[in-house]
Amino acid sequence: MDALTWFGLFAVSAMLLCYALEERSHWFVLCFAIACALGSVYGFLQGAWPFGLVEAVWAAVALRRWLARRRVSQDCGEALK
Repeated sequence: MDALTWFGLFAVSAMLLCYALEERSHWFVLCFAIACALGSVYGFLQGAWPFGLVEAVWAAVALRRWLARRRVSQDCGEALK
């Protein structure tokens, strides 16, 4: 396997792992967004631009979910003080 294939395997594996762990912490949602961005880069580099485009959209959606969950966890933390 070449370096691009290894990069794609890493990106997709990271997406799967972070997605599975999302409920544990809002940080895993951020990691999922980053992994989606890496998957997008992989898609564009290998020439599959539809895959790259869809992964870029998923990265944006996950980033918005992270911002919302971070805000909620900060609000909960303020309520406990």
